[in-house]
Amino acid sequence: MSFVIKLISYLPLPILYLISDILYLVARFILGYRKKVIDENLKFAFPEKSEKERKRIRNSFYRNFTDSFAETIKLLTISQIEFERRFEMVNSHYLDEVVNSGTSALMVSGHLFNWEMGVIGINQAIQAPVETVYLKVNNPFFDSLMNTVRTHFGGKVTEKKAFRRTMLTLAKSPRVVLLGSDQRPPTAEKRYKRDFLNRPAVFFEGAEFLSKKMNLHVIYGKMTKTKRGHYRYEMIKLAEPPFVGHYEHSITDQFCEMLEENIRLQPDLYLWSHKRWKI
Repeated sequence: MSFVIKLISYLPLPILYLISDILYLVARFILGYRKKVIDENLKFAFPEKSEKERKRIRNSFYRNFTDSFAETIKLLTISQIEFERRFEMVNSHYLDEVVNSGTSALMVSGHLFNWEMGVIGINQAIQAPVETVYLKVNNPFFDSLMNTVRTHFGGKVTEKKAFRRTMLTLAKSPRVVLLGSDQRPPTAEKRYKRDFLNRPAVFFEGAEFLSKKMNLHVIYGKMTKTKRGHYRYEMIKLAEPPFVGHYEHSITDQFCEMLEENIRLQPDLYLWSHKRWKI
């Protein structure tokens, strides 16, 4: 099956978007994929918007959702020239500067489309070593497939549990660590609860703990979409040592504020189908 998917990935992206168009029609009009979840999430997040405006966001979300499948498949074999044409990196030099100074940098971002392009974009744009921390999916085939995508331009992927055993090497081996910081932690994990888009939500605090414990720089990745198949990823300094005077949860709070601002800029890019607010 991996061979078939790789063959499909050699198709030009405009052809893959035709497949996405079909999936979009199925998801929106036939299956109504997670429509109830999406509508509830949007109603809480944007109470000031009319029902018509929220419906427009939902329909645009379906388009971005199915496009992300086409784009992610293409990432298996995309050339560096085509990638650079479609993906603009802004201020990526911040990451190299931190690592060159002899310390590691934490790169935090949310699940805005297409976040997988952000992962390989960092690997393509900078000279510093890059490690992507991920949550393992139950299906071994798709877990392997996604890790192949994420390392298309190099870099290393580390499952979250394994990262806990190796994170002490951040001081000895400076690198950039990519963290998807808006995932919902399981109940067994230590969690921080705060309002996010007008509702209580829980967050991992890996970036909070590591940055303050090891004096690491934290940089936020702001994702925007300029047109179909074209994205802009901007590195924004979120926090840097020394952290004297920082209150508890300050890094996580700042991340949430920056992510909310990012989402409100282009709300149809966020993963509204996820049950993010389940406590």
